Amino acid sequence: MMSDRASGRAVKDEKVFTLVDELLAEQQTLSAVETFSRLHDRDALPAMARHYKALLPAAPPGLGEQYAFEVNLDACTGCKACVSACHSLNGLDDDEAWRDVGLLLGGQRNDAYQQVVTTACHHCADPGCMNGCPVGAYEKEADTGIVRHLDDQCIGCQYCVLKCPYDVPKYSERLGIVRKCDMCVGRLREGEAPACVQACPTSAISIRVVKKEDLTFTANTTMLPGAFDSSYTKPSTLYRTTKTMPKNTKPADAKALRLEHAHWPLVWMMVLTQMSAGMFAVQAALTAAGVLPMLPLVVYGATAVLLAGLSVSVLHLGRPLGAWRFFIGLRTSWMSREILGFSLFAGAAKAACAVVFFHLETRLVMGAVAASAVVGFAAVFTSVMIYVDTHRPFWNARLTNGKFFGTSLLLGLTAVGAASRDKRVLVAALVVRVLMFAWENAKNRAAFEDETSPWHASARVMKLKLDHLMNVRDGMFLLFLMMSIPALSMSGAAVSLWGCGMLLAAVAAQIMERCVFFVASMGPRMTGGYKA
Repeated sequence: MMSDRASGRAVKDEKVFTLVDELLAEQQTLSAVETFSRLHDRDALPAMARHYKALLPAAPPGLGEQYAFEVNLDACTGCKACVSACHSLNGLDDDEAWRDVGLLLGGQRNDAYQQVVTTACHHCADPGCMNGCPVGAYEKEADTGIVRHLDDQCIGCQYCVLKCPYDVPKYSERLGIVRKCDMCVGRLREGEAPACVQACPTSAISIRVVKKEDLTFTANTTMLPGAFDSSYTKPSTLYRTTKTMPKNTKPADAKALRLEHAHWPLVWMMVLTQMSAGMFAVQAALTAAGVLPMLPLVVYGATAVLLAGLSVSVLHLGRPLGAWRFFIGLRTSWMSREILGFSLFAGAAKAACAVVFFHLETRLVMGAVAASAVVGFAAVFTSVMIYVDTHRPFWNARLTNGKFFGTSLLLGLTAVGAASRDKRVLVAALVVRVLMFAWENAKNRAAFEDETSPWHASARVMKLKLDHLMNVRDGMFLLFLMMSIPALSMSGAAVSLWGCGMLLAAVAAQIMERCVFFVASMGPRMTGGYKA
C-alpha cells in the first residue's frame, strides 16, 4: 500500500494480490538469518556497514528534501527490537522510550483485523514542539529536515510535551529536561542506519528521502487510524501496507481512560495570577463607577497574590535559571508571550503599589490600577492561548476562556467584596459563582452523554476517574453558598470575616478545577498499547 500524501493516510496498491502472489513473494523473501548467512558465505563479513546502507536512501536529501521514516506495516511483527535498540544506543532512563509499538484493531468477529505499529518522532515539516518552545531548544536541520532537541538549551518547561500530538517528547525527571528521537543523526551523517532501522529483524523500518512540498495535508486526514490530524504539524513518516484496513479500525486503547500529569505548580500559578488580574479589574471598574473608593489593601493584596503565583510557577521548570531566554520564542511560542505578559503585569502591579503607597494624585492612582488590570487580563489571555494552541479538544477556546476569565471575575469580586465589606459586591460574586458552577456542570454532562463530542473522553475521565476531585469541588461550592449567608446577613467586621471564608472556598474550588483541567485533558498520541 502506497501512502496517499493528499489524504494523509495509507491506501492500497492498485495491483490485486492473490494468495498465489503472496506465497511466491514470501518464498523470494529471505529472513534476516538467511540474508546474514548468504553474506557470510560470500566472505562479505565482518564489513557489515555497507549492508546496513541498503536501509538508507542512495543519496542524502537535496534542496527542498528531508529524511523521513518509512514503515512497512506488513513486515512489522511487534517484537520491539527497535524499542530496545533505541533505548540502549541512546542511553535512556529505565522508564524512558523514544520509540513505541502500538496495536490497531478492526474488522468483525469472523473477519478480525489487527496490525502492530512502530512509531517514533515524525520529524514534521511544521513541528509543534519547535513552534511552542519558549527558549529555542529545538531546531529543524536545513540539510536533513531532522527535528533535533538541544538539551543544553532546554529549561524543562514541558510545553513541547503538550504541543506534540504524537506523544514524542519525553520529560526526564533525572535531568530536568525533555529529550526525543533525533533519527540517530550522527550515524546518518556517517552513512549508517539509525539504531531502530538497523535492529529491525524484518527490515520493517527504513529511511527515505521525501520532498518537503509533498508534506501538505488537507484537514481531517491522518497517517493511521487514531492518529491526530496531519494538517496540524505535517508529519513526514510514511506507512505502507498491502492490506485493506477496515473502516472501523481503531487503536487498541481507543476507549481507555488516561490520567495526565496534574502540573501542580501551574495549577497554583494560574489560579493566583487570574485572581490578581480579577482584583485589579474589579477595583478599577468599581472605583471608576463610583461604587467603591480606591482600597490600598486590594492593590497590595493583588500584587502579593500575583508575585506568589509567579514564584510557585518556577517550581514547574526543570532548569529555571535558563528561563531568562524566553524572548527567543516570542515569534511563535505562546509560552514566551505569557512570560512577557506576566512580567509586564508584575511591573505594572508594583508601580501601582508605589503610586498608592506615596499617595500621589488620584487620577494617577486610578490610571496605575486600571493599567494593571488591562495588562493583567492580557496576560491571562496568553495563558488561555497556551492551552488552546495545543489543539487538545478539552482545551478548546470557548471552554478555556470561560474557565480562566470566569475565575478572574469570581475571585476578584469575592476578594474585593471581603476587603470592602460591600454586600453588593459579594452578591455579584455569588451570582457569578452559581452561573459558573451551572455552566461547567452543563458542559461536562453534555460531553459525557454525547459520544460524538470532541472531549467526550475527558468528560468520561471526570465522571469515572476523578469523581473524588469533582466531589471536593462540589463541596467547596456548597461551602461558598453557606459562607455567603452570614456574610450577607451580618454587618461590620463579620462581613469581612465570612467574605474571607467565601474567598477561601472559591480558591479551593478553582484549585480543584484547574487540577481537573490538566488531569482530564487526554492528550492525543499515536496508536496505543495492547490493553483496551
